[in-house]
Amino acid sequence: MGAYRVDLIRRYLRPHKKTVLLGALALVIVNVLSVSIPLLVRQVINELNSGFSLQTLLHQALLIVALATLMGGFRLWSRMLVFGVGRQVEADLKQQIFDHLLKQEPGWVQTTGSGEVISRATSDVENVRRLLGFAVLSLTNTALAYALTLPAMLAIDPWLSLAAVGLYPLMLLVVRLFGGRMMGQQRRQQEALASMSDLIQEDLSGISAIKIYGQEATEQSAFASRNRSYRDAALNLARTRSTLFPLLEGISSVSLLLLLALGSGQLESGRLSIGDIVALILFVERLVFPTALLGFTLNTFQTGQVSLERIEELLDRQPQIVSPPQPIEVAELGHGAIQARGLTVTYPGSSRPALLDVSFDLRPGELVAVVGPVGCGKTTLARALGRMVEVAPGCLWLDGCDVTHLALSELRRRVALVPQEGFLFTATLADNLRYGDPNAPDSSVESAAQQARLEGDIKSFPDGYQTLVGERGITLSGGQRQRTSLGRALLVDAPLLVLDDALASVDNNTAAAILRTIRAEKGRQLQSRTVLMISHQLTAAAACDRILVLDGGRLVQQGHHSELVDQVGTYRRLWEREQASEQLRAAS
Repeated sequence: MGAYRVDLIRRYLRPHKKTVLLGALALVIVNVLSVSIPLLVRQVINELNSGFSLQTLLHQALLIVALATLMGGFRLWSRMLVFGVGRQVEADLKQQIFDHLLKQEPGWVQTTGSGEVISRATSDVENVRRLLGFAVLSLTNTALAYALTLPAMLAIDPWLSLAAVGLYPLMLLVVRLFGGRMMGQQRRQQEALASMSDLIQEDLSGISAIKIYGQEATEQSAFASRNRSYRDAALNLARTRSTLFPLLEGISSVSLLLLLALGSGQLESGRLSIGDIVALILFVERLVFPTALLGFTLNTFQTGQVSLERIEELLDRQPQIVSPPQPIEVAELGHGAIQARGLTVTYPGSSRPALLDVSFDLRPGELVAVVGPVGCGKTTLARALGRMVEVAPGCLWLDGCDVTHLALSELRRRVALVPQEGFLFTATLADNLRYGDPNAPDSSVESAAQQARLEGDIKSFPDGYQTLVGERGITLSGGQRQRTSLGRALLVDAPLLVLDDALASVDNNTAAAILRTIRAEKGRQLQSRTVLMISHQLTAAAACDRILVLDGGRLVQQGHHSELVDQVGTYRRLWEREQASEQLRAAS
């Protein structure tokens, strides 16, 4: 156990120092009382040899009962204190990890994998809770038990005491061997359960595809296989447990038999009294549980330290996109004017820039389309406007302010980004629409739904705006999900609206109506809103004020549709391809 890990444990316990010390004090009292009771029993039994009065015996019995009750109370108090520290650290850690994850850039979360992050935030945190609760309590209790019990035993008879506890290292070795196997088997059982749960969740989400392709039998076979794996893992764990505990009882019984066999000779010679033998038996029995538990404790301690390091590794990861130390404070919301000057974006681990030396201007209130072949950097441009990917200082300006000089919260209050795959939460439609402004009144929610051409769909639902959206919006069609995401963005008073192919699942007539609404709206909310629309539908782009054409990460053309279609270049090639596709569809 390295010093770094001890320091780490000490750092987590430091805020709860008072509680831990009180728990340790309670354990000291428990162990003092647990040593006192066998000594008192020894005294009572020895006094029986020389005659006794019933009243004296009852008084001593009541004293033993009182001490045992007091010991039980202090033991309960110590567990509440120390286990409570573990639970509090668990709650604090989960909150700290969640807050830390929200600060990370989306790209890191997507590339790391949600399963790995969730594992550290749940399983590893639980291991830390066991380390700082169960392991600390058990180690302290075992140390105190041996420190106080062994001297009392040695004072009665050193050689008999050593012979009685001589088998305890074997008990510890058995627990260590079986404990490691049990941990591995329990881990495999948890993995089998997780695999089975994942299959159930996936099949419930894709139940339509299963029925369409008639794959019920395949999924039943897959579930049966995983179910058998879970059963086998659970049975293996049960067999190990069923073997371990009888072994521990056997070693304990052998130790007790050895004590009785050797002690009977001492008793016959008069070197020990009956009270001495009974006290030694009680002491030996008292050390069985801490000794057996020590092996599990050491395994828990090691597992908890590994989990601590994994959690620290997660918490040490600093976000790459952060607010500047001294952000610019801008009182006015602005009008959504954008200036890009030599904008270049390269994703981590990639040698090829996604955007290279891109420069353009967006005037307030302008509706501008961004088009280009697949993989040309359109989505990267959309994400750069809200600093969802990192941009270099001096490359991107919003209303005259360098976006890297604005606080992230202030920048994202001014930029409403609607991705192609709009994420919906498991909540009502109204709550999904007002997600960007949780306190928005119902009138604003209804207005946003009207602008997104979603009101008609909502009225057809039995519960209207209170319709519960399933996980990831599965109960809605693709077009309804996109329009809900669009309505969410329209609800907030952001001067710049970025549509990242957000109308791809909407029919042409509805998409055209939405664009007309955005352009014609004269209310305060949309009066000066600038709209940047990324689209694969060039017919929709043709209706915009201006078109930016990206190819290979570069801005190769810009202008109105009528100008670009007359020029030899990327736009005309894309336009001709789209027209040919429409003619083929019409002919078929």
